[in-house]
Amino acid sequence: GWLFWRTMECGRRSGDRKRQVTLFILFVCMCQIGAETLRYSLPEEMERDSFVANITKDLGVPLSQLAARKARVVSEGNEQLFRLNQNTGVLTAKESLDREEICPQSDTCTLFFKIFFENPLQLIRGEVEVRDVNDNSPMFAEKEMVLKILETASPGSRFPLESAQDKDIGSNGLQNYSLGSNPHFSLAVGTGKEVELVLQRQLDREEQGEMSLLLIATDGGSPPRSGTAQVRIVVVDANDNIPVFEREIYQVRLAENSSPEQLVVRVAAADPDEGSYGEVRYTFTQTSERSRQLFQLNPATGEIRVAGNLDFEEAKTHKMVVKATDGGGLSAHCKVQVEVLDVNDNAPEIALTSLTASIPEDAPPRTVVALFSVRDRDSGDNGRTECSIDGDLPFSLTPTFDNYYELRTNAALDRESKAQYNITVTAMDWGTTRLSSRESIFVQISDVNDNPPEFTQEIYTMSVTENNSPMLRIGRMNATDADAGKNARVNYALVRQEGKEQPYVSVNAETGDVYILRPLDYEKVRAFELAVRASDGGSPPLSTQALLRVVVRDENDNTPVVLHPHPDSSATGELVPRWAQSDYLVAKVVAVDADAGQNAWLSYELAKATEPGLFRVGLHSGEVRTARAVTERDAPRQRLVLLVRDRGQPPRSATATLAVALVDGFSEAHLLVSEEAPAADPDGPLTLYLIASLACVSALFLATAVAAAVVKVRQVRRSEAESLPTFPATAPESSVGSLPRSYLYDICFAAGTVNSEFRFLRPLFPCFPAGLPPGPGEQRSSVYSQDAANLGEEGD
Repeated sequence: GWLFWRTMECGRRSGDRKRQVTLFILFVCMCQIGAETLRYSLPEEMERDSFVANITKDLGVPLSQLAARKARVVSEGNEQLFRLNQNTGVLTAKESLDREEICPQSDTCTLFFKIFFENPLQLIRGEVEVRDVNDNSPMFAEKEMVLKILETASPGSRFPLESAQDKDIGSNGLQNYSLGSNPHFSLAVGTGKEVELVLQRQLDREEQGEMSLLLIATDGGSPPRSGTAQVRIVVVDANDNIPVFEREIYQVRLAENSSPEQLVVRVAAADPDEGSYGEVRYTFTQTSERSRQLFQLNPATGEIRVAGNLDFEEAKTHKMVVKATDGGGLSAHCKVQVEVLDVNDNAPEIALTSLTASIPEDAPPRTVVALFSVRDRDSGDNGRTECSIDGDLPFSLTPTFDNYYELRTNAALDRESKAQYNITVTAMDWGTTRLSSRESIFVQISDVNDNPPEFTQEIYTMSVTENNSPMLRIGRMNATDADAGKNARVNYALVRQEGKEQPYVSVNAETGDVYILRPLDYEKVRAFELAVRASDGGSPPLSTQALLRVVVRDENDNTPVVLHPHPDSSATGELVPRWAQSDYLVAKVVAVDADAGQNAWLSYELAKATEPGLFRVGLHSGEVRTARAVTERDAPRQRLVLLVRDRGQPPRSATATLAVALVDGFSEAHLLVSEEAPAADPDGPLTLYLIASLACVSALFLATAVAAAVVKVRQVRRSEAESLPTFPATAPESSVGSLPRSYLYDICFAAGTVNSEFRFLRPLFPCFPAGLPPGPGEQRSSVYSQDAANLGEEGD
């Protein structure tokens, strides 16, 4: 009724008719569910997290409502035996259940639980029957039993034996006994599974004074289990009187708080024989192990005293059998039944099922703050309880069912007057000596969410060096919220934009730490920006945004790439006339570096040369010039090794090889360069072209003019495609250097290929009249320029 009133009141206050109808339908459905009791069964010894039931299927509740309504399972008692998965609706057993441990004194074992729903509040009863499995074998208290039997005992005499104990129940419990083959004895099993040895044939001590029999106890499990004991029969001379008890059954009532050593009862048996045949000794037989632990029997006097702590809640009665044996081995039996009386020795136990840690100050009266149950293990009035609240507080207790209570507000709350309450709940039983227990419930009064988070900065700029390690922390974004409690709990998240690739960074939702997800490449990404949202935990949440700008710092991770001379060829040929003066331009080394800043600043050095003093290299321009005038003493073939180095830390470098021929004319230059050109890869097309060219020159040398040979070689070389490495993605302007205006570059890129074509044209010089040598400072003729170009192609 209160839930229906609460539902309609919420609908009237909000003015939302659709919400009112929805809550009413939900209330009707939950009332139908709450009227049922869920019953399940589970075999014992199942593994932990074993399936018990599908709650959503049995209750007909949509799976989404389990998490929305904060459904959970509550077991009776302090130990929670079951677990409810809100994502799947499956009820599982938290641990392996042992029926003999949970219900040691009961033939049936039923565990009770409740399914608790919030918003609206609902409790559903449930019970799980733990079925017995045959996991215990029958056990005898003594592995060997000794019976002394008079040789005068007549056939048909019965001798009780120690019964076997089986912790299992039903068909899995003790079912039958069997005895090893022998000519003298058989077994008689009573309705209570007590076993007696029946004499079938007269004994004769002179014929056989002692014999051993195998007693087997078998249960009804599948497969059956069994236990064995040896029965040793000692045949004694005649003892014609057996002990006789005063009563066959001794009944005693004993309070559960009886102290140790307290006398329970004294059993007595008389034997009219004289001497040792008249002396009687008392022992327990057919008595459970637990009863032997709780009671102690004096073998001489027959006094039974308390030896342990009796507990009415554990067992209400104890049954024992006492055997009296005289000195001749004759014995008699009596039964002792102890009824345990309950006393008020258990204080009520308060189990908090649900607690609303914080409620808003605008919460209406009769808002449920907490739900708890009270349990007293005693019986009768000792187990009846009542609850109350200490002090004058704006809260009240409302009983529901099964000793459950709701803590509700009964007046308007004002956070400015008091922001928190410490409520003490007292539970007291109705015993003669009343026992009580207390539980403190702390309730926080919270504000409404009226302040959005605020970032300490509008723009956060962070930097990271390229080739960083994944999940590298680069900084933190911080936002604060003026509200209290969960309304001030700030969560951070990236603002995703449709159509854009996944961001390179991740923001920790709780701390605001910014992490780089994967390594960055400065040559591809130099900076990027994205928005970060800070949201509070209010309902509805409030949020604000700030701009995060990440700048990628360059790292010296790219080696300079030499474009000219080609690094894959062993040497590139250049022609220098013998008349060349100092500072004569021989060639220009062209290299680029994909890095930026000083990591891309290139310097050029002459690492090795045939004549170290003949050539020099511009430190920043890469121009190879003569350091002095060429003389006749200089070797006609010069080999230069050039080193290109950037200014990164550590620096990276590359080398290039340049072949230079000192010539007076084309023929000499052709022969010098042809002799100096190193052997190429025998598998490449360049080797085939060189061999074909040399064969043609040798065959036609006497019959063909030198000019015709030069024309043919030039035609063959122009048909070859020069292969250069892929031009880097970024070529800093500082690496190009300064070239004379007479040098031209032609760059060709092919999409989808890894090779690029780079064509370097030698300077074009004016032609001199035939027969006239060039004057001082004048350049060589165009014939030499063309020969030099051809020689460079051959070197490539």
